[in-house]
Amino acid sequence: MTLLDEKRSSSVSKPAPDTEQGQILTPELLREAADRRTSVVNKEGKAVNAAGYQDQLQRQYGLLSICGLALTIDNAWVAFGGSLSIAFLNGGPAGILYEFIVSCVYYGFIGASIAELASAIPSSGGVYHWASVTPGPKYGRVIGFFCGGLNFFGWIFDVASIVSIPANVAVQMYAVFHPAFSPQPWHSYLAFVLITWFCVAFVIFGNKLLPKLQHVGLFLVIVGGLVTIIVCAAMPKKHASNQSVWGNFDENNLTGWSSGVAFLTGVLNGAFTIGTPDAVTHMAEELPNPKVDLPKAVFAQVGLGFLTTFLYGIAIFYGISDLSAITGSSAAFPLAGVYSQATNNNAGATFGLLLILFLSVIICSIGTILMVGRLWWALARDNATPFASLFSRVNTRLSCPVEATILVGVLVTGFGAIQLGSKTAFTDLVGSFIILTCCSYFLAFFPHLLTGRKNVPPGPFWMGKWGYAVNGISCALIVFFNIMFCFPFGYPVDPLSLMNWNSVILAGCLFLTATWWFVHGREKYPGPKLASLYIEGLDE
Repeated sequence: MTLLDEKRSSSVSKPAPDTEQGQILTPELLREAADRRTSVVNKEGKAVNAAGYQDQLQRQYGLLSICGLALTIDNAWVAFGGSLSIAFLNGGPAGILYEFIVSCVYYGFIGASIAELASAIPSSGGVYHWASVTPGPKYGRVIGFFCGGLNFFGWIFDVASIVSIPANVAVQMYAVFHPAFSPQPWHSYLAFVLITWFCVAFVIFGNKLLPKLQHVGLFLVIVGGLVTIIVCAAMPKKHASNQSVWGNFDENNLTGWSSGVAFLTGVLNGAFTIGTPDAVTHMAEELPNPKVDLPKAVFAQVGLGFLTTFLYGIAIFYGISDLSAITGSSAAFPLAGVYSQATNNNAGATFGLLLILFLSVIICSIGTILMVGRLWWALARDNATPFASLFSRVNTRLSCPVEATILVGVLVTGFGAIQLGSKTAFTDLVGSFIILTCCSYFLAFFPHLLTGRKNVPPGPFWMGKWGYAVNGISCALIVFFNIMFCFPFGYPVDPLSLMNWNSVILAGCLFLTATWWFVHGREKYPGPKLASLYIEGLDE
């Protein structure tokens, strides 16, 4: 049997030695493996990690730091505030809150399905590797290839959207004390470039600080969010009415769609806020106990993300006295207007709230660039990318795939420039993150169902018979909401401002992935090494 089962696998606190295949197992090492959750045994009888390779990255993240990373990458209440100017169109405050609840239920099912697979196969490839295993040996190679491509496209677009938030906040923080200042797109883009490359440099050279940084990020997400909630709830001289916060959906539906369509398409705004459940799975090879800790991090991200964001949303909506001033704002970051109303135009308090948000989302940007670099490296390591020999390198001294991380910075810089020409095009590009990543999840979940959930060895978190229902509901919701998320943002459709290009972006990413499959993948892509550890092992 090529798979080291649960009784023989557990956790490791240091990397495997520098040999291509890992260590040859001696009786002593086999006894040591009884306490590991990171090792499997290949056909040569050698210990390798869950991806089929020797460890090249330091396993330095504990449960607290990986939960911190999950929450800071998601940074739900910050993303919630950053998307308000668009979200208000779908029913105003009531629409945003109810749509957010629906999106969290939606991602609750997705998160449970991801947690189960991460517990079984903890590798940096994440959903890409699971989609290579769940279909079985006949289709796993091609499905995994397409899954990896879509997952990467989705995440690289998300990085661009995340970095745009602190860039706009920085410009708005300056504007708070300079009322005559008129923000221009190039101001935000300059800040965007500086922040992008600061984050790239921190990921490359600050590896030892990254776990501690996630503790700071966790503090800012929870305590910073709590401070913001208290300030926004306590400072307004007059709060908004219950009706304006929890009602008036039809009056605030500015999309032109019927209430039902407007609500369902508006779930996209909530999904953008909470939709990062697979983020920390790409850090699996940097945890001593990933099979146990990854599911906890996934559930912490969805659960605490919902709680903090929902309370934050209620607080800021009760602090709004003039909703039309927010929806019609031309400011670089309209949330500043919400804070200004909530604090009665107190510039110091508004600046302080923006500073909390800025620091929090900077850490979020660092964490997101960190994991997307790991994702591209995992693809390159399996020869699934262009210039795979370059991007599969790891600087072991820095414990970082430097070339892959720099590529992320280059791509993000290029995507960020789109907002100089068309803010609508940039919004569509970053919004496609949800559709692309959910398509990649579907490519892992649906084959898992079709094969009777038998190609994946149960991990410590395994849903058993309930897994069929959870996976099935996840797949059905992905299909349904991906269709809804492709509806135009408004009706009648204006190609310049209200057209939704998500379906076109999805088709374009599929076309690029298919082209690379026929140019390279069909003949030269061998599939991930873990296929021989799981698929072939289970067939014996």
